[in-house]
Amino acid sequence: MEKFISVFDMFKISVGPSSSHTLGPWLAAKKCIQKLEQAFGLDKIISIQVLLYGSLAKTGKGHGTDMAVMMGLMGEDPISTNTDLIAEKIASIKTNKSILVNNKLNIPFIVEQDMLFLRDQLLPHHPNALQFLVQIGSKQYTYTYYSIGGGFIEEQNEAGDISSSITDNHNVKDLEVPFQFNNSDELLHWCIKTGLPICEIVKENEKTIREEIQVAPALEHIWEIMLACIYKGCHTEGELPGGLFVQRRAFALNKKLLNGATYTNMNEWMAAIQSTGKSFSNILDWVSCFALAVNEQNASFGRVVTAPTNGAAGVVPAVLLYAILFSENNNKEIVSNFLLTASAIGILFKNGATISAAMGGCQAEIGVSSAMAAAALTELLGGNQKQTLMAAEIAMEHHLGLTCDPVGGLVQIPCIERNTMGAIKAITAAQLALQSKPDFALVSLDKVIKTMWNTALDMSVKYKETAEGGLAIQIPIGLAEC
Repeated sequence: MEKFISVFDMFKISVGPSSSHTLGPWLAAKKCIQKLEQAFGLDKIISIQVLLYGSLAKTGKGHGTDMAVMMGLMGEDPISTNTDLIAEKIASIKTNKSILVNNKLNIPFIVEQDMLFLRDQLLPHHPNALQFLVQIGSKQYTYTYYSIGGGFIEEQNEAGDISSSITDNHNVKDLEVPFQFNNSDELLHWCIKTGLPICEIVKENEKTIREEIQVAPALEHIWEIMLACIYKGCHTEGELPGGLFVQRRAFALNKKLLNGATYTNMNEWMAAIQSTGKSFSNILDWVSCFALAVNEQNASFGRVVTAPTNGAAGVVPAVLLYAILFSENNNKEIVSNFLLTASAIGILFKNGATISAAMGGCQAEIGVSSAMAAAALTELLGGNQKQTLMAAEIAMEHHLGLTCDPVGGLVQIPCIERNTMGAIKAITAAQLALQSKPDFALVSLDKVIKTMWNTALDMSVKYKETAEGGLAIQIPIGLAEC
């Protein structure tokens, strides 16, 4: 039986720029320190050396993997840490050549010697691998983790066995839920048998690990983080970090579209957006603006929500805000229902294929996020269960084969613009599904998921988040390494 995946596993509060290269290694380091403290006590630690393999090594510097690991070793929580202080904390480690483990024990740590990017080495289980070599007295211990996409991590024990995906949202390994589904046929079976929409099926499963009255407020909090990210991105100008000299665009686009409108808070800003009208071009610009804003924040080590990853974090919130501001839906549960349905699609792809670009290219990130948003929007606009699944299929079908080729190993080019494309495709897929009869469709969502996985297996490794192919080798950037 597949391990139960919560909606709060799919939507995790995170720090940019990458769920697999930033959040995953951050959580792995944090877990490792917790294990060490429980097993030996922190005072027994003499030294820690970090080894990064495969994709983590090849694009880790551009993704901030080294910074994330150091934050995890310090015991910082990506949910609550002050993102404005990350650069300062890392600079202090480099200057002092020491790190405060779990904010309790200071040990020597020379970044150039103790954080190794092994670009030409791989561990067999997954391209995103990292190891912690820990000296305890006269003995060295090795802890091996894999960052498998979306902030999910796995641990390998001394016998070589791989644990289930590690999550902080629940501690149940094989949780019995009322509506277990591993593919879209099984999900549709439960919908037909119960008459429930997909969002309610997911909610019933979610109630297994938390009270029903907790689900909607917790999802509203997730949306608050997403919305705050959009708002901040639309009101921050300047250049993105990393050496590509990419200029932020959401700020200027927001200002242009509002055409001098004044506001003093987020609610007034949203009202001002609504007052700009519902022309096709206007809505298109606003959806693009929302998506740009999120991923510009993500590229700046800002706080985002995995949806299902950081690199694709702009699609779902952009489409949800579009629905809130421009659709005729007045459902008070619009946010929770949207996120519940979106998570169901993300779960199908995670179980049936991958949400890791290092495994499947960008089809596994932008493609999946677009499918999630398309399904959620379709259900929100009155589509039935079959139309909802059809929308997800349409969205992914037209992302198949999309490569992950980040210039300079940074989640900027082409990643930021791809979120706008994923959002627009999601809306198009939803509209097309609403005007279609799924019973006559030749391609099912399960077939597309299988096709995506087969495509991932066939795809050259240079198109899987290594910056060794595609746009990454066409753009001269003057950086020594990614």
